[in-house]
Amino acid sequence: MNEIVAKILKENLTLHKDEAHKLIHLIAENQINDSQIIALMMCIQLRAYTLEEINGFRTALLELSIPIQLDTENAIDLCGTGGDGKNTFNISTTTAFVLASMNYNVIKHGNYGVSSSCGSSNVLENLGYIFTNNETQLQDELQKNNICFLHAPLFHPALKKVGKLRADLALKTFFNTLGPLINPVQPAHQLAGTFSLELAKMYQYILKPLRKQYKIIYGLDGYDEITLTDYTKVLGNKTEQTISAQNFDLERIEPQKLYAGNTVMESSKILVSILKGTGTEEQMQVVAVNTAVAMQCFHPEEDLKILHKEAIKHIKSGAVNRKFKF
Repeated sequence: MNEIVAKILKENLTLHKDEAHKLIHLIAENQINDSQIIALMMCIQLRAYTLEEINGFRTALLELSIPIQLDTENAIDLCGTGGDGKNTFNISTTTAFVLASMNYNVIKHGNYGVSSSCGSSNVLENLGYIFTNNETQLQDELQKNNICFLHAPLFHPALKKVGKLRADLALKTFFNTLGPLINPVQPAHQLAGTFSLELAKMYQYILKPLRKQYKIIYGLDGYDEITLTDYTKVLGNKTEQTISAQNFDLERIEPQKLYAGNTVMESSKILVSILKGTGTEEQMQVVAVNTAVAMQCFHPEEDLKILHKEAIKHIKSGAVNRKFKF
């Protein structure tokens, strides 16, 4: 057994950054068998992973990713870790379309659902979007529509080996923590959601030297997105705030109001209804708040309440659908 693998499986120890980096390379090079990979994922998940490990995993996956050049200077990624087990509708994907229709450039990284029933890629595929890693096509989409989507399996061959294993497990693993960190083009702005406050603080440390502006979200009731079901921590470059429905003169939202349904088709219908301005009040308000926080990444001095009013007016007008014609 490789000594790095043994360090985790036999000794239950954490890895240094260079060891975590090497572990990803070992997986990519098929030097670790499926049973060991499953055991590694579970062992690391059952103990707290460290900042050094996440940094090592992240660096290796970006090194091994398919290289691509896009105009990232004025673009944002919106991506959550998933793994919160809450089965909300696809808030970050819906928010991405709203932002794009408001003339913000979005380069969204995403994947199929692993620990949830429906990831961003599931919905996009159901709506007819064809994934590609062709640089010219993606840049063309970004220029014409202010948005393009980077489907993780097309850019991270190192993850192909673990993809089926993760899907079979259907459990949160340390790979969930990496999704928002490994967009192959690393846009200058980012809105990232995490399923724990500890992880949010790690993200804050990692993203500080890498992004112009970023916001990291953790809902105190466990959500990796702003849901207005409780208080939400929002960590930024130089700011840290706690927001709730009261900040926007709204009532607290009951969790069941944000339910995604049981199928990809149901999730897709919810997304389209919001973008047409016909979603429920709760759905549209949640998307508006997430949109406002994302807008603040571009305009850090702007008042969040004013940005929210702009976003909710835009959503309810049906302007998003007029641009994308769902």
